[in-house]
Amino acid sequence: MRFTAAVVSVLVSTASAFQPVTVPKKQQLLRLSSTAMSQDELKKLVGYKAVDDYVKSGMVVGLGTGSTAYFAVERVGQKLQSGELTDIVAIPTSVRTKEQAESLGIPLVTLDTHSKLDVAIDGADEVDPELNLTKGGGGALFREKIVEIASDKFIVIVDESKICNGLGPGFPIPVEIVPFCHEHTMRIIGSLPSCDGGKCKPVLRMGSAANNKVDGDEIAVTDNGNYIVDLHFDEPIKDPKTLASELKNVVGVVEHGLFCGMATAVIIAGSDGISVKEAP
Repeated sequence: MRFTAAVVSVLVSTASAFQPVTVPKKQQLLRLSSTAMSQDELKKLVGYKAVDDYVKSGMVVGLGTGSTAYFAVERVGQKLQSGELTDIVAIPTSVRTKEQAESLGIPLVTLDTHSKLDVAIDGADEVDPELNLTKGGGGALFREKIVEIASDKFIVIVDESKICNGLGPGFPIPVEIVPFCHEHTMRIIGSLPSCDGGKCKPVLRMGSAANNKVDGDEIAVTDNGNYIVDLHFDEPIKDPKTLASELKNVVGVVEHGLFCGMATAVIIAGSDGISVKEAP
């Protein structure tokens, strides 16, 4: 679908749960045509905008994983084929992103040869007002984090349904754990101060690792050969950074899906247009 822009103006609000910054230069709205857009069309819009605004020739680019990141990868491939971008190399965050990039002719490298990236672009499962993220619904949280934390800029692309008042209730927090004694590790996680007292319920992911729905009888296995525990919260997490620290200190935890203080900017597509919120 061809997207048209009528006017650019300062964003007054994105949603009641997500107040915009007050500095006009840090948040703008691109108003769209009045035609209602599907969720996939909104994802395509932010994916393309992220590449158009932040990816330049000669860069090392981190390619995210998921239904929104898919369109960013697609756009990088398009601009390489057209000659708008040259001398780009990219680091994928999952096997399926690697396969998509290869099919588009995007040159790939790894962190072993390129430890510093110019920019990484990826989606998120939830975004709170402080730009803390929940990621890992697609099972690629470890590879996403190791790539995105090595990037000078981390651009997050979402539709407005991912904006929330607080992380937790709207989307379970994924935690990647080693298979060895995984039930023991789950019990330890469930007893953490941020989880104790019935605040959250650890659930082992079953079926495909690429989503947190039960779609099989076998334990889900990540690209790294590990398991995923999804933490279901009834109330918003009071302090995501504290929970992140507690999880990292558990022996058996490989990585968690809390991405705190990592986002450079979040590009949000909604019914009223595109907004960009930058970190302070």
